[in-house]
Amino acid sequence: NIFLALPLLFLLLHFILVKCDITDGNVEHLKREHSLMKPYQGVGSSPSSQWDFWGSTLVTSSYVRLTPDERSKQGSIWNTVPVYLKDWEMHVQYKIHGSGKKNLHGDGIAIWYTKERLNPGSVFGSNAKFHGLALFIDTYHNDEAADRSFPYISAMVSNGSLPYDHGNDGRTSELGGCSSEIRNKDHDTYLAIRYSKGRLTVMIDIDDKNEWKECIDIGGVRLPTGYYFGASAATGDLSDNHDIISMKMYQLMVEHTPDEDSLDWTKIEPSVSLLKSPKDNIDDPTGNFRSTPLTGWKVFLLLLCALLGIVVCGVVGAVVFQKRQERNRRFY
Repeated sequence: NIFLALPLLFLLLHFILVKCDITDGNVEHLKREHSLMKPYQGVGSSPSSQWDFWGSTLVTSSYVRLTPDERSKQGSIWNTVPVYLKDWEMHVQYKIHGSGKKNLHGDGIAIWYTKERLNPGSVFGSNAKFHGLALFIDTYHNDEAADRSFPYISAMVSNGSLPYDHGNDGRTSELGGCSSEIRNKDHDTYLAIRYSKGRLTVMIDIDDKNEWKECIDIGGVRLPTGYYFGASAATGDLSDNHDIISMKMYQLMVEHTPDEDSLDWTKIEPSVSLLKSPKDNIDDPTGNFRSTPLTGWKVFLLLLCALLGIVVCGVVGAVVFQKRQERNRRFY
C-alpha cells in the first residue's frame, strides 16, 4: 500500500513546486512600456522615451553599461512610466565583470522600484533615502566584521525614514539575502523579482542551467502602485563593468478580494510586517530568516523526509514481523 501511494505523493509534490515556480515569461503578459530590451532604440533620446539615463551610463546595441571598469563612476537608467500593476514580476539580465582580482572590485548594482527616479546619491549611484523597494547586488565587503561571502544580494523596503547604511552593507535594514558568485561569468546571469499578494520573492539563475534558485522569500510586504523601476551602479577606489542586458516586466494575473480592489494602492506606504526586526540581522551572519509560511521547496523536503521515514518504518516493520513469524514456526 505504501508503494502504491508513491505516485500520488510525487504528483502532489510536482503540483506544489509548479505552483511556486517563477513565471516562464509568457510574452502575452510582457509589459513593454516597463521593459528595457535590445537594441534599446530611443532610450533617453527623445521626450517620448520610456527610459532615461544619467551619469556614466553608456547605451550600446548590446548592453547598457552603467559604469565602466574605472574608478569613481556612477550611472543609472530609469523607466519614465509609473507602474500601476498590483502584482508583477521583473526579470533582469545583467553582467558584472572586470579586471579586478578577488576582493579588489566594486561596488555593485541596485535594482529599484521607488517613488523617486533619477535621484543620484551614495548608494550604488542613487540616494540612500528612498520610498519603495531596493535590491542590492553588492560585490564589495565593507563590513570586515561580518561573516558572509560576497558578492551578496539583499533586499530592503523603506518609507524614506531609514537610509541604507553602506558602511555595514545594509545589514541593519536587510529583509533577507544570499551569497552569489556572479562576477566574470562566461554565460548569462539573471535575477527575478516577484511581488504578488504581499509576498516578495527573489530568484537567481547564475549557473547556466536555466533553473531558478530561491534567494529571498518574505511575506507581509506592502508596496504601492505608481512607482518607477530603475537600475544604478557605482564604483569607488575599486571598479567593475556593470552592465544591464535587459529588464523585462511581466504582469501577474492574480485575483484580489473586493476589499483589496477597493483600496487606493497609490496611497499605500511601503512597509514590511515581520516577526523579527531587520536590525536583528546584526546577530545573524547569514542575514537569512523567514517570517512566513513554508515555500514549495521546504514543503517538498519535509514531505520527502516524511516519505522516507514511512518507507523505512514499513521495511523495518516487515522485517520484524517476518522474523517473529519464523520464530513462532520454530515453536510448533
